Amino acid sequence: MKVLLFGPDGQVGRALQAALPVLGGEVVAAGRSRADFTRPGALAQVVAAERPDVIVNAAAHTAVDKAESEPDLAERINALAPAEIAAAAAAHRATLIHYSTDYVFDGAGSTAHSETDATAPLSVYGRTKREGEVAVAASGAPHLIFRTSWVHAPGGNNFIAKMLSLASERDELRVIDDQVGAPTSAALIADISVRVMAAAMEGRPLASGIYHLVSSGETTWNGYARFVIENAMQRGVAVKATPDRVLPVPTSAFPTPARRPLNSRLSTAKLRAALGVDLPDWRIGVLETLEAVIAGRTA
Repeated sequence: MKVLLFGPDGQVGRALQAALPVLGGEVVAAGRSRADFTRPGALAQVVAAERPDVIVNAAAHTAVDKAESEPDLAERINALAPAEIAAAAAAHRATLIHYSTDYVFDGAGSTAHSETDATAPLSVYGRTKREGEVAVAASGAPHLIFRTSWVHAPGGNNFIAKMLSLASERDELRVIDDQVGAPTSAALIADISVRVMAAAMEGRPLASGIYHLVSSGETTWNGYARFVIENAMQRGVAVKATPDRVLPVPTSAFPTPARRPLNSRLSTAKLRAALGVDLPDWRIGVLETLEAVIAGRTA
């Protein structure tokens, strides 16, 4: 199996590069220097040159607030580029794995969204990601669209590292407590993606469509922050803002250019039934990332 990976340098892309070799085939990572998502029309040339069996698109414009002021760029990267890749996948009979987001929903209600629920994005980011989904589904290519949420991984300015940094500098933190979701590790997303490809190699491909891929359980950003700080303290990290000093505040306390969904719960029943797997509790992945972040701070 030959896999062409777009977006190899992001959180999910790095995790995929670590996970894909287990399949035993060839992995071609096409980064920005070769695959410019601001020029979607050029992406078909990369697919034609490589002729992969599977295309994995982990590239996206994920700067949610910045997208509000640069909608054309977000459109090219999140909607037009996936459309071009999907058309090329169809032409070369390749399977496309594409990643999307809980931001395609408006976050109303308090139950977990299913794949068939109506979408109503609140932001440019959410709208363009939904447009990308629609284009992939309409392309005729065999495809799997994995919607995920609250992605974290070691490296970069992730939420876990940010909370540790702030807690070491301040006596008190104010963290949003009315947005609910499931922190999901890039490693889990990569692992499930690889399992799906392995199943296809064994003659058990998943049906084309949208699948929700998030950790089990739920929390708020405040609960997430408190969990991170508490476990960091148990691992010897010195902080000023202890968990009891992480104060709950509403989303309105931190106005942002892009509106966030309050309810980011995603039902994973479809994926679990199709693949025959259980998805781990969000705390497991967070602890793995936390330990890597702490190790990086002390290295």
